[in-house]
Amino acid sequence: MLDIKKNQDGSKLELSLSGRLDTITAPQLEEEIKAEIDGITELVFDFTDLAYVSSAGLRVLLSAQKSMNEKGSMVVRNVSEEIQEIFDVTGFSDILTIE
Repeated sequence: MLDIKKNQDGSKLELSLSGRLDTITAPQLEEEIKAEIDGITELVFDFTDLAYVSSAGLRVLLSAQKSMNEKGSMVVRNVSEEIQEIFDVTGFSDILTIE
């Protein structure tokens, strides 16, 4: 299960994720991003309550990063040690801006 909380302030959109970003829930996040990304120049993901990211979730993050490279910036915040390890092993820590 994945819970997505949105907070938009002008052209900044923050998505707070809780639960698991996996094969089942990745399409939910992808649809949310597609629906909200027009006019956004700063995209922020808050992973404070995110427990897990699978390869399907990584694909959605990569797609969002590619979109934001053309429009502005994307940041991933409050990453747990477990998810940071996944980012490190997959090379995503070199692709994403992680705070």
